[in-house]
Amino acid sequence: MLNTPAPSSVATLAEGRLHALHNPLELDGRVSAYPASARGWSMANCYLLVEDDAATLLDTGYAIHEPQIRRQIASLVGPGQPLSLFPLRLNEFMSINNVETLAAHFDVEQCYTGNPDARWWFDFGATSDRGQKVLENLKITVVSRAEELAIGRSGTRILDVFQAPVRLISTRWIYDRATKTLFTSDMFTHVWRDTPAGPWFVDAGNDPTTFDHVRSFLLNTRYWWLEGVRTGPLREGVKKVFETFDIETLAPGYGAIIRGRGQVEKQFRVFDEVLASLDGSVTRSRYVDRDEER
Repeated sequence: MLNTPAPSSVATLAEGRLHALHNPLELDGRVSAYPASARGWSMANCYLLVEDDAATLLDTGYAIHEPQIRRQIASLVGPGQPLSLFPLRLNEFMSINNVETLAAHFDVEQCYTGNPDARWWFDFGATSDRGQKVLENLKITVVSRAEELAIGRSGTRILDVFQAPVRLISTRWIYDRATKTLFTSDMFTHVWRDTPAGPWFVDAGNDPTTFDHVRSFLLNTRYWWLEGVRTGPLREGVKKVFETFDIETLAPGYGAIIRGRGQVEKQFRVFDEVLASLDGSVTRSRYVDRDEER
């Protein structure tokens, strides 16, 4: 079980429009999103996008953080204000753990997913064990592989939803045109800190991103399989995202948030260099022992 001695917090990325719900993770070798040797702190990040008449929550967080997440949402969403849920990874605990509980406490009008039967993925016993029918009554709105979604009844705030160009499991990235923010789920999550105090925004003065760091991070987490594959198509997919959207903020599901066009450009440049170095034309895939770090 994860311990949470450090306080949760809400960070405002755009006043009244976009908030990051931070909940701390102590890195002690048990958090699979980070290398086994990583020590220090990270954050599990859910993102609340708010309009006057509606709000959308991207990911729902770990169950251990549910009381804090509920309080964070309640501080930002008014009573009776419709809330939509959007887990970016349907088969990842951090995305789906609290769907059922949040649907029981808030006016959840829909849950966006790519699977029409997704409600049965959310049964963690929060209400169903007590005979409540929260999941049975939960409206599932199926989203295609590439789609535009509107927040609020005016339809003026648009989210571009698409499949992540590099992914291990089915994963969505989302671009918020109003705030020029790209939500990247389990990518660009490589910045963690020594203490829970952070800082949890990356700028030129506190950015540990280097080629070696990103390469090692990817190969020692869920992207171990990149070494020796054809990375050309992956690089093209990432390049298309960068060239299509005017990105000023990278908002990952874990770790620090990257702000500023210059910092965003750096992240994409380093990521591309790492992918190029892992292509099968210059390196070979090989068996990697479970405890080996690269």
